[in-house]
Amino acid sequence: MYADRRIRCGSSELEIRGYYFPWGSKHVPYSNIKALTRVDMGTFRGKGRIWGTANPGYWANFDPRRSSKSVGFIVDLGKSVKPFITPDDPDAVERVIRERAGLGPADSGGSAPVI
Repeated sequence: MYADRRIRCGSSELEIRGYYFPWGSKHVPYSNIKALTRVDMGTFRGKGRIWGTANPGYWANFDPRRSSKSVGFIVDLGKSVKPFITPDDPDAVERVIRERAGLGPADSGGSAPVI
């Protein structure tokens, strides 16, 4: 399916590595994903955040290479905190998640929130 150092898309779930301190993974069954929003990152909109958040509505997994990336995803699980992920190959991850979670076509999410 898809795997990099921080994200794994398996046959039945999305694994977000480095989500919990210090290194615990978050396992998300595709059936729990309500929406996936692709966003462009900027200095104060995700790129500068290695792990955690400054915004209580989002949580970024540990990714020390996030500052070199330009695209992120907000994974809506229907809860108050939404995971924010930055895969190495955004197109591949988006394709797998949308297919496995039964989500419709992508909508432009615009800029990432302040994270």
